[in-house]
Amino acid sequence: MKNIIIPTCILLFIILLSSCGSNNKVASVDSQSEIPTVQSTPMYGVLVKEDIIYAQGLSHESINSESAQLLPLKLDVYTPDNTSDNRPAFVFIHGGGFAGGSKQQGRIIEWANYYTSRGWVFISLDYRLKRDKGTVPQQWLDYAVNIPKNKAAQFLAIYPAQRDAKAALRWLVSNANTYKINTNFITVGGGSAGAITAITLGISNQEDFRDEIYGKQDPTLATTHLDQAYKIQTIVDLWGSKLALDVMEQIYGHQRFDSDDPALFIAHGTEDPTVPFSKAEELKTIYETNKVPLAYYPLEGKGHGAWGATVNDKDLAELAFEFIVQQQGINLE
Repeated sequence: MKNIIIPTCILLFIILLSSCGSNNKVASVDSQSEIPTVQSTPMYGVLVKEDIIYAQGLSHESINSESAQLLPLKLDVYTPDNTSDNRPAFVFIHGGGFAGGSKQQGRIIEWANYYTSRGWVFISLDYRLKRDKGTVPQQWLDYAVNIPKNKAAQFLAIYPAQRDAKAALRWLVSNANTYKINTNFITVGGGSAGAITAITLGISNQEDFRDEIYGKQDPTLATTHLDQAYKIQTIVDLWGSKLALDVMEQIYGHQRFDSDDPALFIAHGTEDPTVPFSKAEELKTIYETNKVPLAYYPLEGKGHGAWGATVNDKDLAELAFEFIVQQQGINLE
């Protein structure tokens, strides 16, 4: 495969952008060793900063073509209107089959307000989709011959989505001081394709979906805070699966599940026609085998995207809230 030829002006812009990042390898919020406190009821106003650029990515004219444009990758940050300098963080990833969706979907904004009003910093991110034709490793192109032609482009969109979401996590660590985030208390979650990505973020190694592509092929990697590392404590899986991890194992032979994985919250409709309920059962079996904390909610009779589901009169945001607080040992007032 040919190296991507990027115009000099774009290369200079990338170098300039990457030089503006933090040089600190570890966030230095003064209260990192302290346990955050959140509220059981909404106590704070919600402040929102929209369309913050967390990195750049390439959007190719065709898959991995030499003709490519820079695409700014953006996220929204919701912060509580309080004076705390010790806040947990919740990073949420939208669904849409890696072909659509938005960080400002209504249900995501509802979750953002729920958690932020109780003391979290909530981050909702966009990432490259099928139409953006993000850069993919040659191994993925080789594997794609096994995929039906009408699904190949959607399949290839999985890689840049994981790459971008990981870049957003590194951005979070780099900017923890700005938003008073305690990086020892990070949750990731998502719905459908977003849950697939959230599971990948929590289970995969730091180098996965990062080091398979080199700088000469994709110089925008220099904008993704490569000097930062993150640790996820809890995963919230809403009707997702381990699809991206399965593909990684099939292509590279890497199996990443182990007893040190983050605690996992699963909610999945038993009649889901899009992501079969069996995918939730697979994750449940792995977690029980590895003896890792798990909350498992089969949503009886529900299909895909069951945002309005309740269990014992509690909605999914509340159930996930209780699980996160319990597993991370967060103080609750």
